[in-house]
Formats: sequence, structure tokens, C-alpha cells
Amino acid sequence: MSGDNTSAISAINGRLGEILGTCRESPLREAMAYSVNSGGKRLRPQLLLAACESVCGGYDAIALDFACAIEMIHTYSLIHDDLPAMDDDDMRRGIASNHKVFGEATAILAGDGLLTSAFEAMSKDLLLHFDDPEQLKRRIRAMYEIAKGSGCKGMIAGQVADIEAVGKQCSKEMLDHINFNKTAALIAAAIKAGAYIGGANKEILMDLTNYAENLGIAFQVADDILDVSGYEALMGKKTGADTQKNKSTYPGLYGLEESQRRLEELTEAAIEAMQKYYDNAEFFIEIAKELKTRTT
Repeated sequence: MSGDNTSAISAINGRLGEILGTCRESPLREAMAYSVNSGGKRLRPQLLLAACESVCGGYDAIALDFACAIEMIHTYSLIHDDLPAMDDDDMRRGIASNHKVFGEATAILAGDGLLTSAFEAMSKDLLLHFDDPEQLKRRIRAMYEIAKGSGCKGMIAGQVADIEAVGKQCSKEMLDHINFNKTAALIAAAIKAGAYIGGANKEILMDLTNYAENLGIAFQVADDILDVSGYEALMGKKTGADTQKNKSTYPGLYGLEESQRRLEELTEAAIEAMQKYYDNAEFFIEIAKELKTRTT
């Protein structure tokens, strides 16, 4: 993928609409679509498609379904994060949180629906590939990476550790552990899944993984910095929320100046992991630079 990712985003949005349109219950479908279409950057699905394209020169309908799956999983996690039992946030991306519009029960079910729809999209027509063992192997490996990155060995584990750390003195090692799982694991899963679907060899898979892990932590460091110094009007949510909730953050532990330095280091490490791929690395390098200076 080049720096112009308009066509990929359009393809992702179109396919998401088709998938969500198959939901039979109108209130549930509306709640699911409300959060999916609330203005997300489509970062994770773009990275999945870019990883696939960097390996084999393009992406197909299978990769697109996996890209949509990773976006639905990310969106479900945001719906559940905003619930009163979790972060209790009324706003997300400049609009009311899902549970404020549809009620807590429907919001929970919308999250559940997105999660299960993601695995339906990834496993759709899987049996048709029994006559192509290599293609079958790639899809199963990609699905495993996404399941691991989003479950109790990844995102969910990070969320639990984050909750457990509230109001406690958190070490640098523990903070990295929390955020590697809470944020970086799903980003890494997206990139590794795309690489598997594209048929990556061990070398490029290792480099893409190194890139993804550094990018994922950098993304969280930038997010923590924005919570302290960002503008609410641009971010679409209140700033200072993490401090009010006594959450462990990079600025809280390192200070703003040191957090900015850490963000620079992680971004450079991500870029360095991909530089040897020259033109094929353009999208990945641009994304790393954009995330470092983002305002939302």
C-alpha cells in the first residue's frame, strides 16, 4: 500500500457495511453499526492489508474479511471499555458512547455481536479450502494470531492488568506489560495475520512483528500523552480522564518530557525494522510518523 490509502479504507468500509447488514435484529444491527461507523481511523485493518500486500503484492477478499474482523474486534472492545463497569465514559470519538444511546444491555450485546461476527467473517467458507492445504494453513494461522492478540493472552489480559493497577504504584516493567497486551497485541496480531495470509517467510514475519510491537507501544505512549496535553475538541473525549481514575500511564510514571523521548525511540525502532524494504515500507513508515504526531 502506498501513502494514498483511500481505496483500502473505502474497501474496508464497504465490506463492513455488507457484514453488518446480515445481522437480523434491527436494534442490535443499529447499535453495532453506530460504533463501527463512528469515525475510527481503520488503523488495524489498514495495517493487515498493508502487511498482506507487502508480502504478495496485493490483497484479496479473504484478506479484506480478516481486515474487517480486526476492526470489529477493536470496536467491540471500545464499546465494552466505555461501559459504567469499566471506564464509564460518556463520549467516544466526539459522539455519545454506545451505552448512552442504546442502553447498557444492548451495548453489551452489540460488543458481543461484533466479536462473534468477526470470527464468522474469518471462518466463512473455510471448508472450501480443504483442497488447498497451504491456503488453509495461512488462514488458520492468521485466525489464531487474531484470537491470541484479542483474548486472554493479549488485549483482555492487558485490560485486566490495567484494572488491577488502578491506584497502585506501577513499575516501568509492569506498565510496559499492561500496554503491550492492552494495545500492542492487537496491532501486532493485525500485521502478523496479514503477513500470514500473504504467505510471508520467516524473515519478513520477524521484521513485521518487530515493527508492530514497537508501533503498538508507541501508539499507547502517544495516547497517554494526549490524555494530558491534547485538546478535547479534537480528541472527541475528555482529557485528564486517566489521571482522575488513578490509572497507570507513561506521563504519570516518566513525566511528559521523558514520555515524549520514549515515543521518539519506539517510533524510530519501528521505522528501522522496515527500512530495508524500501518502497514496500513506505506505508508502514508513514503510519509510524503520523501516529507519533497525531492529535486525536
